[in-house]
Amino acid sequence: MIFQSTIEEAHDRIRPHIHRTPVLTNQTINQRIGAALYFKCENFQKIGAFKARGGLNAVLQLSPDELANGVTTHSSGNHAQAIAYAARQVGTKAYIVMPRTAPQVKKDAVRGYGADVIECEPTLDAREAGVQEVIERTGAAMIHPFDDDRVIAGQATSAKELMEDYGQDKPFDVILAPVGGGGLLSGTALSAHYFSPQTRVMAGEPEGAADAILSFRSGVVEKAPYINTIADGLMTTLSPRTLAIIRQHVSDILTVSDPEIIGAMRLIWERMKIVIEPSCAVPFAAVMKHADQFTGQKVGIILTGGNVDLGKLPF
Repeated sequence: MIFQSTIEEAHDRIRPHIHRTPVLTNQTINQRIGAALYFKCENFQKIGAFKARGGLNAVLQLSPDELANGVTTHSSGNHAQAIAYAARQVGTKAYIVMPRTAPQVKKDAVRGYGADVIECEPTLDAREAGVQEVIERTGAAMIHPFDDDRVIAGQATSAKELMEDYGQDKPFDVILAPVGGGGLLSGTALSAHYFSPQTRVMAGEPEGAADAILSFRSGVVEKAPYINTIADGLMTTLSPRTLAIIRQHVSDILTVSDPEIIGAMRLIWERMKIVIEPSCAVPFAAVMKHADQFTGQKVGIILTGGNVDLGKLPF
């Protein structure tokens, strides 16, 4: 169970190891949407993504005995870097199972933090089998990318900072985050629930990996009808843990197409002069697509990361 105190303790625990990331606004974008948008820039976080928060909160709670054999996880990129970074911070070994199709820039970054990368086929079964092999071989402690209360509580600190820094005078009407496995969305929803109960939380999801919206409606974990999206960080399905939190505390999930994601990504690059990855652009794409839902409102958007392969830009 994740309580308000769980999130506050997580924030205290990871604070020495993370950046309190800036919040940016843009007048042109505000005029275009007809709302006041506040972008929480986790692309400026350690490792270039919000995942550093959850990874650190989990690893920093391991005992010396648990740390002795290292840590392991499976990830297509940003969680991989988070666990590799966290392991380096506490002086232990990281064994990261990554699909062979993961962006080379992310694999290189994981190795740069001193972790071992074990490549596998790009399926969840292959990823889980790879982690199991690592555990049997090394005794490493597993840190799941999202199905872990310690990870969710760490991810919740991003929205907590956003509300502390820009939601005190006038609370946010709504905060949006992207949804893949649901760790960030769950944490964001819990932060809003505890620290700003009047603030709604919504999600953006790619049409090419639209499992969360189906699960949200049915109440059971569903698989996407097909997987084909530029948002490589959002291809995972929810877990029963994240689905339960999302159904209780999230008001809606909005889907967007790849062209809409690319358009939103490009607009942020051009107007805000910052680097974001495709998965990061998904909630802003949802706001652009459904601007009428946000007219006149104060809107927070978690910009999740900036680990983009500059050799493969979609524009």
